[in-house]
Amino acid sequence: MTTKLWAALLMLITTFLTSSAQLLYKYGSETLTFNIIDLITNYHIIGGLILYAIGGTMMIISFRGGEVSVLYPIIATSYIWVSFLSIIFLGEIMNVFKWIGVITIIAGIVSIGIGSKNSVPGAA
Repeated sequence: MTTKLWAALLMLITTFLTSSAQLLYKYGSETLTFNIIDLITNYHIIGGLILYAIGGTMMIISFRGGEVSVLYPIIATSYIWVSFLSIIFLGEIMNVFKWIGVITIIAGIVSIGIGSKNSVPGAA
């Protein structure tokens, strides 16, 4: 089965949603206390959970359109999204090692995509 473009794009959108959920978790954790009222009224945590649920649903749908070995590595782009969102919204700093990591992730995902196009069905 070849992976369809819509499935890869849906997986990419999934990673953005789940990365945004991580940011909401970070905001929610700043005021988090462990009593039931505070938990159910912590809108950042609830928003993060909702984004995760939407992202999980989208991931399942995207698996219908392609190979898991091609689609699932796209999840690694979450690290990239979180890095950029952390710079923008949390004022975090990216050092040279983090940038090298981002470039390595991108190179890995591209390599998997290219490798899947060159693979022969049924070959080991």
